[in-house]
Amino acid sequence: MINYHPDQHLLSLHAKGELPLSMSIAISAHAEFCSHCQQQLDQMTIAMSVQQFDSVTMPESDNINDLQLDALLNQLLSSTLDTLDIEQPNTDKHSEEKSKDNSVNIKGQHYPLPRVFRKQINASWQGIGKVSRLRLDTGEPQARASLLHIAANGEIPEHTHKGAELTLLLAGEFSDCYNTYKPGDFMLLDKEHQHSPKTLEGCLCYTIVDAPLYFTKGFSKLLNPIGDLLY
Repeated sequence: MINYHPDQHLLSLHAKGELPLSMSIAISAHAEFCSHCQQQLDQMTIAMSVQQFDSVTMPESDNINDLQLDALLNQLLSSTLDTLDIEQPNTDKHSEEKSKDNSVNIKGQHYPLPRVFRKQINASWQGIGKVSRLRLDTGEPQARASLLHIAANGEIPEHTHKGAELTLLLAGEFSDCYNTYKPGDFMLLDKEHQHSPKTLEGCLCYTIVDAPLYFTKGFSKLLNPIGDLLY
């Protein structure tokens, strides 16, 4: 059961297309796990579509001729379809097959991913020990989006946050001092939170951070001076 969800404000901004790509990916991926949030997004989209339709100025005349009707339809279509990402036909069979491969492999584990990641996986894994990271290029100068894998019996050293950290659990489980999390859980943390995520069976997460972590215990504190290079 999913216990952590994006709030109504984030869902509304996503439905309006007003979120940065990194956060929009997180909302879309969460909605694939969560039918409740997907239903809310559908309702918001329908409400905005109706509002957009109602905003089209109708002629006062009771008799609308064909030319006027065509003009109204064109106005409606241009205002509602101009933000759609229309895919061009892919003539390269190899590229087409690659784009359909919506999964990743790391440390002998195979993980299917939500559909929203289909065109985002174009880098390789990096990491140390049980923690591996695959960067996603969202074109944002400050926010860093990644797939984060922690192998079985691994953990992230205890830390707090200089900025905000979003974690969406995609597979497996992990726990910290606050709770135990399951796939689909959507967690937003800030500098008020301090934790050390641990996993018994291993996990795959989607993460966004907009500032370096600040490690608070042990040898990991030695990384703090170069945190800007690592996050």
